Amino acid sequence: MSPDSATGYSYEECKTTADWLLAQAPVRPLLGVVCGSGLGGLAEMLKDQLVIKYSDIPNFPQSTVHGHAGRLVFGTLKGKPCVCMQGRFHLYEGYSIQKTTMPIRVFKLMGVETVILTNAAGGLNPDFTVGDIMVIKDHINIPGFAGNNPLVGANDERFGVRFPCMSDAYDRGLQQLAHAVAAELDYSGFMQEGVYSVLGGPSFETVAECKMLRFLGADAVGMSTVHEVIVARHCGMKVVALSLITNQAVMDYDSEKKANHEEVLQTGELRAQQMEKLVSTMVSRMELPNNQTLNH
Repeated sequence: MSPDSATGYSYEECKTTADWLLAQAPVRPLLGVVCGSGLGGLAEMLKDQLVIKYSDIPNFPQSTVHGHAGRLVFGTLKGKPCVCMQGRFHLYEGYSIQKTTMPIRVFKLMGVETVILTNAAGGLNPDFTVGDIMVIKDHINIPGFAGNNPLVGANDERFGVRFPCMSDAYDRGLQQLAHAVAAELDYSGFMQEGVYSVLGGPSFETVAECKMLRFLGADAVGMSTVHEVIVARHCGMKVVALSLITNQAVMDYDSEKKANHEEVLQTGELRAQQMEKLVSTMVSRMELPNNQTLNH
């Protein structure tokens, strides 16, 4: 089945999907979590779960990548109403960039105000080691340089403004919270912060590409997150994003190392519990408005 790139992300279609989900959801979610490769365990921490497969949701894309379960999980995390994507969508799956980010707009229309995004990334910064968690402070949108931005096309003011600011894309208060919680949990030894660069994939980066990205100021590289952040900020949601450094990018032609997806998933398993503890503790400290129970 080839992904339908022409439709499925208009305001009306997103609203239809949001309303369909809210009709089954036990609570109106205020917090949205997007799980990266091998990090779907975050969703398992939710209490009073309602699990809906992507394949059952109207207008929703389908996850095609190993390590991405393809389920939407509603519930509460540390008492806060939450919706969690176990599996996200990428440009390399063949979907249009607007379709890959459509779930973020659905989050907004369901009531989500803060989004936590996680991903698996390759480390470009020589000071990073495999297993580090990087708090993203900024991004470099390489596909955007060529005009591949999720906001391309007619702008719908009901979502946001035509030209949204991105200099404050990653909420500074939430970045500080991540570091403060990490220090409390004694995780500071593997916590980093830095700039994440997105590429289209699915092929991993060449040595020359890694060198170029490092020269441009990128600390980590991956194939997701940035487009979701752009759409979330366009919709007025707060964003915090964490990269698990699952492999060291190859910067040397003489290196015997090769990037591979299995290594990414293995590191995800090793660090998953700490990532879950970090995120759940952050959530417990977040100030969100009063929980809203839905009456069906």
